[in-house]
Amino acid sequence: MGISVSILLIAVGAILTWAVTAEAEGIDITTVGVILLIVGLLGLVLSLIFWSRWGGFRRRTYVAGGPIRRVGGPRPRETTVVEDDDVAPGPPLP
Repeated sequence: MGISVSILLIAVGAILTWAVTAEAEGIDITTVGVILLIVGLLGLVLSLIFWSRWGGFRRRTYVAGGPIRRVGGPRPRETTVVEDDDVAPGPPLP
């Protein structure tokens, strides 16, 4: 479950808990709203924990005078530079 689905569940649960006053036979709408709120909050917390562990907050260490080490991300592309010199035409050959 992602962050957006968790926020959606929290919103629907809050609406069912505090805004809906209708009554249905055989089901308590307020209880359904509270359950959706709890599931949405748990999903949001778990999504944030896993997101911070795998993709969001990476710590980079800096050591003065040490080698530069890249953590994650794409490697820099190696490029080859070719310089063309314009050569003026010389005298005609005999």
